[in-house]
Amino acid sequence: MRYFEEFAAGQKFTSPSHSVDAAAITRFAGEFDPQPFHLDDSAARNSIFAGLAASGWHTAAMTMRLCLASDFQPAGGIIGVGGELNWVKPVRPGDELRVEIEVTETRVSRSRLAQGIVKVQITTLNQQGDTVQTFAPTLFVDRRPA
Repeated sequence: MRYFEEFAAGQKFTSPSHSVDAAAITRFAGEFDPQPFHLDDSAARNSIFAGLAASGWHTAAMTMRLCLASDFQPAGGIIGVGGELNWVKPVRPGDELRVEIEVTETRVSRSRLAQGIVKVQITTLNQQGDTVQTFAPTLFVDRRPA
């Protein structure tokens, strides 16, 4: 666990990798994003994706899990107050995802004295090193107790 005072712009953190399989893609899509290109490879071949692709929301969920498995570990948890999310490239069955987290800014919160604000850039990459998603959230991180 890292308190606000332990973060500085330029720090980088990495995660282990996570394998994505077709069953996980269709299972997530069936429950949360039941569009044909996330559910059926045949239907997906005739879509913009030209093959089965994970929902962007599934990619975001896997990214969160990978962040939690990384050495980032902010005190109080990963508590976001918004950010920009971009899906750059489809995630396919067989992909191995990992995340890289870079601290871009830190500042003391003026309204929450027990917390600081940490901005990060989270990049989700596949096994070829291609960026599949970027997320730039602003986080509240607990300050070290006095």
